[in-house]
Amino acid sequence: MPSPDRDHNAEHRLTELETRLAFQEQALQELSEALADARIEGQKTRELLIRVLDDLKQLRRALMADPASEPPPPHY
Repeated sequence: MPSPDRDHNAEHRLTELETRLAFQEQALQELSEALADARIEGQKTRELLIRVLDDLKQLRRALMADPASEPPPPHY
């Protein structure tokens, strides 16, 4: 027959493990939410970068236009 002291010790250990598990589940949930937020932010950043690069390409094309297609200066 197990002793009362041994039962108390096992119950204490079980309670400690359940508490740790609850904290780990909470931490896992928080990390999962943080990862989801980071993925959303990364996608927004990626989309912004694509738009900025497109704008830069258009600006380069405008600045590097073929000089032959421009009208002559007014003094000609």
